[in-house]
Amino acid sequence: MKTFRFLEFPVYDQAKGLYKNILEITVDLRDFSLKDQIRRAALSIILNIAEGSAKQSDKEFARYLQICLGSVNELYACLDIMLENGNISKKKFKEIIPSCEEIAKQLSGFYKKLTVKS
Repeated sequence: MKTFRFLEFPVYDQAKGLYKNILEITVDLRDFSLKDQIRRAALSIILNIAEGSAKQSDKEFARYLQICLGSVNELYACLDIMLENGNISKKKFKEIIPSCEEIAKQLSGFYKKLTVKS
């Protein structure tokens, strides 16, 4: 198995871009528990792709992709809370959501590909 194969996955790069956006929009967020939670959810996507890619079987890797999907949903919920509480503009929310949706689609497709093989 190739070392650090996650570096070849487009979804990994997209997740890093999303994480960067999350860092930017939360820099002034005063709700520190929400700030920490949304940042951890975004980082979790990246780290679980990386960790899962090192597993010995597709079944194990697929489990990590499920965790990533959970983190994308958590991130979306945090963004929804930020929007509702006025911590993010509707415009910024609408700019970030397509990234969440695209990452979720790619992770779902990747998961299906791995589980069909298993």
